[in-house]
Amino acid sequence: QVQLVESGGGLVQAGDSLTLTCAASGRAFSTYSMSWIRQAPGQEREFVASISWNGGDAYYSDSVAGRFTISRDKTKKTLYLQMNNLKPEDTAVYYCALYYSETIVRPTNLNEYDYWGQGTQVTVSS
Repeated sequence: QVQLVESGGGLVQAGDSLTLTCAASGRAFSTYSMSWIRQAPGQEREFVASISWNGGDAYYSDSVAGRFTISRDKTKKTLYLQMNNLKPEDTAVYYCALYYSETIVRPTNLNEYDYWGQGTQVTVSS
């Protein structure tokens, strides 16, 4: 069993920066990709960013590319999301998710992720 715990959310103003952290614990294989997924009020969950097991590949949604940066520290089993120039439309609950694969960085379907965290709220005021 794997536990994922997100932290770092909060209330910020438009244009501010925020860094989210996801700590993984428990039983975990070494080769797994990790992602950030968000869900805004009244909307479906939306892919934000993902990173390969070795940190060599990263993918971003068009809405955050150039503003957000995903990274990971394998020794600490920690995932990060650096969010710059935040916009009100970035307001959502942000989840980290783990997918067991050495080759697939971003699963085709959100239902394919193996583990999810409980989420952390990010609110951006205008």
